[in-house]
Amino acid sequence: MMRAVWEALAALAAVACLVGAVRGGPGLSMFSGQAAQPDPCSDENGHPRRCIPDFVNAAFGKDVRVSSTCGRPPARYCVVSERGEERLRSCHLCNASDPKKAHPPAFLTDLNNPHNLTCWQSENYLQFPHNVTLTLSLGKKFEVTYVSLQFCSPRPESMAIYKSMDYGRTWVPFQFYSTQCRKMYNRPHRAPITKQNEQEAVCTDSHTDMRPLSGGLIAFSTLDGRPSAHDFDNSPVLQDWVTATDIRVAFSRLHTFGDENEDDSELARDSYFYAVSDLQVGGRCKCNGHAARCVRDRDDSLVCDCRHNTAGPECDRCKPFHYDRPWQRATAREANECVGGSYRMPQLVSRTDPLIPPTAYPSGYLNQKLPGPGLSHLGFACNCNLHARRCRFNMELYKLSGRKSGGVCLNCRHNTAGRHCHYCKEGYYRDMGKPITHRKACKACDCHPVGAAGKTCNQTTGQCPCKDGVTGITCNRCAKGYQQSRSPIAPCIKIPAAPPTTAASSVEEPEAVQIHILKADKAGDWWKFTVNIISVYKQGTSRIRRGDQSLWIRSRDIACKCPKIKPLKKYLLLGNAEDSPDQSGIVADKSSLVIQWRDTWARRLRKFQQREKKGKCKKA
Repeated sequence: MMRAVWEALAALAAVACLVGAVRGGPGLSMFSGQAAQPDPCSDENGHPRRCIPDFVNAAFGKDVRVSSTCGRPPARYCVVSERGEERLRSCHLCNASDPKKAHPPAFLTDLNNPHNLTCWQSENYLQFPHNVTLTLSLGKKFEVTYVSLQFCSPRPESMAIYKSMDYGRTWVPFQFYSTQCRKMYNRPHRAPITKQNEQEAVCTDSHTDMRPLSGGLIAFSTLDGRPSAHDFDNSPVLQDWVTATDIRVAFSRLHTFGDENEDDSELARDSYFYAVSDLQVGGRCKCNGHAARCVRDRDDSLVCDCRHNTAGPECDRCKPFHYDRPWQRATAREANECVGGSYRMPQLVSRTDPLIPPTAYPSGYLNQKLPGPGLSHLGFACNCNLHARRCRFNMELYKLSGRKSGGVCLNCRHNTAGRHCHYCKEGYYRDMGKPITHRKACKACDCHPVGAAGKTCNQTTGQCPCKDGVTGITCNRCAKGYQQSRSPIAPCIKIPAAPPTTAASSVEEPEAVQIHILKADKAGDWWKFTVNIISVYKQGTSRIRRGDQSLWIRSRDIACKCPKIKPLKKYLLLGNAEDSPDQSGIVADKSSLVIQWRDTWARRLRKFQQREKKGKCKKA
């Protein structure tokens, strides 16, 4: 009988290692074996390929939490054997404080020696509706091939196996065993498995015989009879089905000979208990085809040693800067490695650049092109030109690119912008003397706040858009033939040509006067403003006296607010104009400068007036 048990377990392990070994052929490809190679995650040409951790008994040496163990307090138990028609009982003492008579949970996952069996054992006669549970934490996600239990007692009449994918927070059924499936678990007996329900637990009466009374085996194969098992790589349903972080076995009902209620029932009841010599969970550390081993991290947690530019405890996401296409599980045909830029671009970096960890630089490495083999993963990272710390995947861009590239850089620094931080943001332009990867590749436009028509300059030359009559790369001076004005709208105005003067064309033209607007009236094509001339600082060809006069402005100039005048306000009027519609009036047009009066100007203008009288003012 023991030989048959070991042959069954050997067959399960052989199937797990052998079936998936045919690359791309039929079989359970999740269990592909790896030959001993220098780098199992790359082929002989250095190209990525699927790699998987070794097949192991994930339960070996791990602690198992049990709901019942005999020996506290010490108690008698009896082992039943049969000799022909005769039933024999040999009784012993279970004592948890005596190592030679104890049956602790550690015996479930210790080294299983068929010549020296060690058995965990429950308390006596915990019969339905009471149950006994064994709970095993695997420490991380595993892809489970089988769960097996070898018994020192008769196998249970009813038993369930559960799995958790979230470290014991929730549980889902894995398999049921019972001679009364409907009564015990409300499940049909041996329900057919189809593609529609292949991720559901079934109930079977196999492995539920009471005999053998010792040494019986229950072995559950997770993929046995599942229709999509032959195409496991393309079945997310089954990939999820075999994934577990914890395994729980619940013994629900004891097998008995029916003598537990007879006169000597105490002796009979001491003969019924659960005892298991070996609990195995065969499978592989789940790494989605992107790691060949699992290791302990700084927190002593079991994690995948990820390759193919992947990251995460199960290599279940792309590592930073490798989001140019979506993460995928590796298959026998495709490694589906995560990638960044589709080309290898020389990059100038500083040893102090925070984007690259100090450990990534060889000794003495400073401001060099990225070396090849040692840092090749940086060359294929998301191409952010060393201006971003993070990038993300964009499915829409990925589809538009013909499923080639979907990486987008986030929060571009150093005044850059764009999907790859490859151009300068608004208000900056490229310094062509520096590579785009340089921290100072973008220079500020510094467009003049008055002379420029906007803040954005030419990305190549840095030329700001200038207003009419303004020139310079930053629009900071008037062009030839223009002179500076006091208007922020038109800071530079064309210098007017001086017309020949005749007696007929000579008019009374005030040069610089302070006026107070009293009222305004419309008169045909003109607006007539009644003004009070407060001060005359500079005379034209004829003298203008203080007092009330008329100020004439054409309607078209008023409409465009050149000049802009409001009643009851005081203004300084500068400039020459055309003839007045009446003899006593003065005229202002779009060439005149009308500025709202400030009292602080009076003293300065008097000084200019005195200097002019002394002939100290230069003629224009």
